[in-house]
Amino acid sequence: MDMFNQVKMLIRKEVMIEWRSKYALNGILLYVVSTIFVCYLSFRQIDPLTWNALFWIIMLFASINAISKSFVQESRGRQLYYYTIASPQAIIVAKIVYNVVLMLVLSAIAIGVYRIVFRNPLGDPLYYMLAVLLGSLSFSTVFTMISAIASRAGNNGTLMAILSFPVIIPLLMLLIKLSKNAMDGLDRSVSLDEITVLLLINAMVVTVSLLLFPFLWKE
Repeated sequence: MDMFNQVKMLIRKEVMIEWRSKYALNGILLYVVSTIFVCYLSFRQIDPLTWNALFWIIMLFASINAISKSFVQESRGRQLYYYTIASPQAIIVAKIVYNVVLMLVLSAIAIGVYRIVFRNPLGDPLYYMLAVLLGSLSFSTVFTMISAIASRAGNNGTLMAILSFPVIIPLLMLLIKLSKNAMDGLDRSVSLDEITVLLLINAMVVTVSLLLFPFLWKE
């Protein structure tokens, strides 16, 4: 079976597992909506700078909850079966693609609820949606690889937090700056550097994942 068919088969498997255990996705959605509602009850009205930062903090923890289970939910028997039918590159690519789609759905719901609860004008809504898209992509690629590493070390949640900290903080700062520029309605050319750096970081993370995951998968 070639790489494309393996990835397609594995993504289909992820969707089927998620559909059978809807409580996982529903739990994440409940977490996001309830967190936004609690923030509304606490603040009622917030300034644009806090509005932007609070949204990314909510998305950061939601992505950790959503993606950390990528490899945790796989039993050793199932992992052995995957080892015999698919290449490690296909497995990590399928995980990344599935988590990107999951985060895009989660982000779309989150930004919709967030804007309804906290009515804050966006200077450039389309560019802000681009920032949300890049944020979903960034969180998915980084946390998928770190989840794989943590699973090889006994699913240590502390290890996942330690490994993600050096990468996710610069990403978060870039996303906050990019989205703040979109909120202020600044010229789009002002944010090209942030977009370029985010794309490069994601490309590096995916490349490192493809190179290193086969060694993790053999363990």
